[in-house]
Amino acid sequence: MSDLLERLRGRGWRMTSQRRVVAEVLDGDHVHLTADEVHARAAERLPEISRATVYNALGELVLLGEVLELSTDGRAKRYDPNAHHPHHHLVCSGCGTIRDVTPAGNPLADLPEGERFGFEVSKAEVTYRGLCPSCAGAAGAAGAAGAAG
Repeated sequence: MSDLLERLRGRGWRMTSQRRVVAEVLDGDHVHLTADEVHARAAERLPEISRATVYNALGELVLLGEVLELSTDGRAKRYDPNAHHPHHHLVCSGCGTIRDVTPAGNPLADLPEGERFGFEVSKAEVTYRGLCPSCAGAAGAAGAAGAAG
């Protein structure tokens, strides 16, 4: 769960109207928007906001460590406000939907000592890939149509 606005207020981040609307757009659960999506949603609330302002705000949030910047399969970077809660990502190979997941166990403990090659591992980033229900349904329907023809 994101608590981005509260975290930014607590840090004393100068909350201009543009920065506030970018943070509001990003705040929430399972939010993984591209910069263009952030800009489009921000412009609905604040029509005069520029694309450059959105990119600058996103860059600052990433540098502050308040938002994660995700790159998956050469697609546009996505921004995740769930930066302070350990989690992994489930990515749809079809449409690119990303969901936060928190599986049981500790991925650092799951890495055998012999596979660490002397590294002092401090963090693990796991990405699970598959098809979301919509894409899986479409793939199943396409396969059924092909088999019928």
